[in-house]
Amino acid sequence: MSLQSISPSAAALRTDGARLWQSLMDLARIGATLKGGVCRIALTDLDGQGRDLFVRWAQEAGCSIRVDAIGNIFARRAGADDSLPPVMTGSHIDTQPTGGKFDGNYGVLAGLEVLRTLDAAGVRTRAPLEVAVWTNEEGSRFVPVMMGSGVFCGAFTLEHALDQRDAQGVSVGEALAQIGYAGAAGPAPAVGAYFEAHIEQGPVLENHGRVIGVVTAALGQRWYDVSVQGMEAHAGPTPMELRRDALLAASELVLEINRIATERRPHARSTVGTIEVFPNSRNVIPGRARFSVDLRAPDDAQLLDMDAALRTACARVAAERGLQIDIEQVVYFPPQPFMPQLTEAVRANAEDLGYSHMDVVSGAGHDAVYLARVAPAAMIFVPCADGISHNEVESAEPAHLEAGCNVLLRAMLAAAGVAP
Repeated sequence: MSLQSISPSAAALRTDGARLWQSLMDLARIGATLKGGVCRIALTDLDGQGRDLFVRWAQEAGCSIRVDAIGNIFARRAGADDSLPPVMTGSHIDTQPTGGKFDGNYGVLAGLEVLRTLDAAGVRTRAPLEVAVWTNEEGSRFVPVMMGSGVFCGAFTLEHALDQRDAQGVSVGEALAQIGYAGAAGPAPAVGAYFEAHIEQGPVLENHGRVIGVVTAALGQRWYDVSVQGMEAHAGPTPMELRRDALLAASELVLEINRIATERRPHARSTVGTIEVFPNSRNVIPGRARFSVDLRAPDDAQLLDMDAALRTACARVAAERGLQIDIEQVVYFPPQPFMPQLTEAVRANAEDLGYSHMDVVSGAGHDAVYLARVAPAAMIFVPCADGISHNEVESAEPAHLEAGCNVLLRAMLAAAGVAP
């Protein structure tokens, strides 16, 4: 796609940081927790209230609203040539059970602030602009994660998503109807370009003292369930050399899995997040252990190399310990580079606005990862305090949020063009 130069008057526009901050605080009241965070789970009544507030704000800014069949909300500001595919931004407003005020919410309300700024200045873009609120990004109630953007981009079918059920047996389709956001089915429209502003959810920008993260790519991910089968035995009479201790083997593998990433710095990641032991009794040698593995890397070659290293380690430990170890891959997200032309626009606008910046790779999944499959896409990161997210103490500086929003404004204007 071609990015257009914008007039000096349009380039002089700045978003209202105080208004953006107040909107974030107002939205955070819906589902507010005692510790200062937010619990607004996807497709609950609270999520419905948050959606209603966004819709009202968007309509007050002159936007039309449409809702698709998976509940994604699109607030549209018409362009001079409304037949052009929209330049889109957005994120999500559903949270983790112990979520914060900024994860996802910032991207939605930064997009709204861009539209409010243009409306107040009377600036009309050539292509239409849209702000998307994607359904069930977090996946804390329904799986898969990033459900709304995944359906929109064809990663999985609408029927599959609507049939998913929560722990109480409520389906996505039923929950959407209950909160009034079961929209119309139909093919997803084309997108001219997609930008997503987000808190980093990690410590890199803060540690380097930078305000803007120019996100060049998102790490690919492979998740596994690993099962270790040994033999339960009495902890007292069984000599150490005759044991088939499943937990001991799993512990060795945890260290090996950590090593897999540390030997492939700086962007490789490896995590064991859960472990289950059977029979989990104080004086019984564990006969079975099951644990999760999360591998991430910036390119498929490295991710496959890490996969091979995991399988080699499992085979070695199984042979040495006389155990059976089975590996099942349960998730695969390919590495996703973002469009160089758009990331360069983010970089150049940060520079022009006088904001310190650096290139970063996203370690987390975001809706932009799916949008990048169907449209030119880029992301803009801003720091969060101590890199903490998915936590009620999640925090960000108002000035940093405003800076990211100003970069977003510039990038969207360049992609959409300014009408004469």
